[in-house]
Amino acid sequence: MIAYFLKRLAVAVPTLLVLIVLSYVLIHAAPGGPFDAERALPPEVMANLERKYGLDAPLAVQIWRYLVSIVTQFDFGPSFRYKDQSVNAIIAQGFPVTLTYGAWAFVAAVLVGIPLGIAAALRHNTVLDYLAVGVSVGAQVLPNFVMAPILTLVFTLWLGWLPGGGWQGGQWMYVVMPVIALSTSFMASIARIARSSMLEVLNADFIRTARAKGLPARRIVLGHALKPAMLPVVSYLGPAFVGMITGSVVIDVFFATGGIGQFFVNSALNRDYPVIMGVTILTGALTVSFNLLVDLLYAWIDPRIRY
Repeated sequence: MIAYFLKRLAVAVPTLLVLIVLSYVLIHAAPGGPFDAERALPPEVMANLERKYGLDAPLAVQIWRYLVSIVTQFDFGPSFRYKDQSVNAIIAQGFPVTLTYGAWAFVAAVLVGIPLGIAAALRHNTVLDYLAVGVSVGAQVLPNFVMAPILTLVFTLWLGWLPGGGWQGGQWMYVVMPVIALSTSFMASIARIARSSMLEVLNADFIRTARAKGLPARRIVLGHALKPAMLPVVSYLGPAFVGMITGSVVIDVFFATGGIGQFFVNSALNRDYPVIMGVTILTGALTVSFNLLVDLLYAWIDPRIRY
């Protein structure tokens, strides 16, 4: 297992380097620039700005300097648009907000989705199964950009129970609606995967053998069926967790939480290259890390898996 971990770690580093280089090239290949405006700047001013931020050097030199800065100092550079702020400071400001409600959304999706899927599988073709499938399908067709305005309309405008936006240090009333809006579609996917996986395992030969031996149904489910049924769910949880934390652009913008998604949208509109690169690298690093964690969990859940 340790050898496999080191091998995957050795692959992850070049993967991130390729991600950085490709992202840097694609961003600079897009039309326009970070200092373009409706009224063109004088050539002398543009030259000074490019010299200040190192944009006057060839692209290969810029990429090399950027990689050296990240590897040696873990410095993503200054922002072009947020004056007197570095990308590190922007990420440190926005990422904890997104991480907070993203983690709560992940917990809510897992705690609701897995039991819902398992209950539907154990009560297959009953009212509970039909209800669980209906709830899952309904939540699946309501993505976060649909759920967010619906929640605001109901709980803010009609009932007046919750504020429609803001963060205020992460007080619970500001966290509830972002968590619900972000977690519903993921919860539905987890429930459907858990249901189909549990149904497949319950029809396996080793489950029939356990039933033939007279084992109690509770022991069959918890001791024999649950772990193998969780393998497809676990494979989905890694990308889902990264998606909840870094892919919540709609939530950040709609609820004005001040999370990293809002900075990412503003930087894309303003061509703030360093901020775009910083968020992209953060997303890539989280994706690689959680995929590795999922692979390690596989071996713990199913002893038959050996790397």
